[in-house]
Amino acid sequence: MPIQYSDNGHDSNSVINLIFLHSGSSELDNHTIHSNWRLSSDHAPLTIIIPIAEEHIISSKHSIIKDSEEELTFIKDLTNFIKNINTSNISYITSLDKAVDKFASAVEVTWEKNLKAINITRHFKSWWDENCCRDLEKYRLSKSLED
Repeated sequence: MPIQYSDNGHDSNSVINLIFLHSGSSELDNHTIHSNWRLSSDHAPLTIIIPIAEEHIISSKHSIIKDSEEELTFIKDLTNFIKNINTSNISYITSLDKAVDKFASAVEVTWEKNLKAINITRHFKSWWDENCCRDLEKYRLSKSLED
């Protein structure tokens, strides 16, 4: 079926437009040429319906939120650990390595103790809070513009 229509009687109609579809996919291997939609254009529009399933992709990360109680506790615990490091016998590289390993371990343990799982969504903003989540869920359930 032609897609480009000649505006004179001497040339034939032709197919020059391209649409790339997934071969072998019943959902994506179909299209419609709308010759009656072309109006004054010499090209007929092509359409394809692409099914999009509603899907929630939940991604999360673990972090300590800035200016939170967890951040204050993390800093306080780590500060106490640093204050109590015994540096009196760091005279060889092996004793320095041990002290650094202890410090790294303390950072890891303190971090793990204070971090929180944070869901990454399109609403991941500093102002987004539990009230926003609750209200969004209420709207999703009701589909009412009032919510």
